[in-house]
Amino acid sequence: MPTQPRRERAREERRDLIVRTARDLAETEGWEAVTTRRLAEAVDYSQPVLYGHFKNMDAIAAAVALEGFVELAATLRDARLSGGRGRDEVGTAADGLRALARAYLDYAAEHPAVYEAMFVRRTDLVFGGAESPEALKAGFGEILAGVTPFAGGDAETLTEVFWSALHGQATLNQGARLRGQQRTARVDLLVDLLVVPVVDGGGASFPAQD
Repeated sequence: MPTQPRRERAREERRDLIVRTARDLAETEGWEAVTTRRLAEAVDYSQPVLYGHFKNMDAIAAAVALEGFVELAATLRDARLSGGRGRDEVGTAADGLRALARAYLDYAAEHPAVYEAMFVRRTDLVFGGAESPEALKAGFGEILAGVTPFAGGDAETLTEVFWSALHGQATLNQGARLRGQQRTARVDLLVDLLVVPVVDGGGASFPAQD
């Protein structure tokens, strides 16, 4: 009879296979092609087995999204640190933020279905709260770390504004709603809007929260 650890490992392996297969199908054919019936056939499990791991497709998509947040946080951290070595100086902090912004848009372009699960699809994941999953906090934290050197006060709100602008670009880029040849120029302009006031001594000032 299998021991408890073996049963737990087998259950975790089944769960990982379901998530990985859902992600692969979504990236290949779009989320509309990912159904519990299609997944059950692809992983060779019955639908009740799938429901033993996830209550519905939204839960499966949320698991894919959490994987994406882990990957995105690591990607943004690598870009920020490699682009902004010696971030004691404003110029190198700007390099780090610029590298982070480009890495964000690259991730969205290279993993469109995962990005959709993270930021577009309906989800039960909680954003912006104490109960938010650690992966979400880590992703936001990396953007916050890049923006903070240029915030005169409320760094978190400035980060939300910057993130919103990146998300808008990512979404519009994906839908081919913007001029493709201007992709780099848009990122540079967005970063410059935060960086230039600090370099010039003005500071992007936001009121401090109570």
